[in-house]
Amino acid sequence: MERAEKREFVTELNEVFKASGSVVVAHYAGATVAQMNDFRSKMRAAGGTVKVAKNRLAKIALQGTEAEGISNLFTGQTLIAYSTDPITAPKVVVDFAKGNDKIVVLGGAMGTTTLNADAVKSLATLPSLDELRAKLLGMIQTPATRIAGVVAAPASQLARVFSAYAKKDEAA
Repeated sequence: MERAEKREFVTELNEVFKASGSVVVAHYAGATVAQMNDFRSKMRAAGGTVKVAKNRLAKIALQGTEAEGISNLFTGQTLIAYSTDPITAPKVVVDFAKGNDKIVVLGGAMGTTTLNADAVKSLATLPSLDELRAKLLGMIQTPATRIAGVVAAPASQLARVFSAYAKKDEAA
């Protein structure tokens, strides 16, 4: 890499660290090119990105960002997975790491919060933003249907009583 390319890469990576909802750092030593391509495609489909960066350049890019606390994670062969949705990157990385022992989660950051490997794994178990929206919408709609049922119940009960009296009168 030439000096200008490095400067451009650091600037781009700095913007990524500032704009991302979450960043996950993992080791990938021993992973094949096919495995890495599969990992990248899964992350891209979920709305995230995976980058392999030189540790020294990543540490420089972290300076002045909220995620500066994760600079100690950049040792060895590391990759960076990030997404704007705070749940997407951890979820995809942890799911992929379950099936591939070459990917080892080291930690990450979510805003100003520095996460260790266990925190990233627990973050991955949370539902995504779309799932939470669907649950919230379902919870909002449920009381409305219950109210409609309660309001309609007395009228239907009255109709049954009148129907019973009408049948009784016809029988007599």
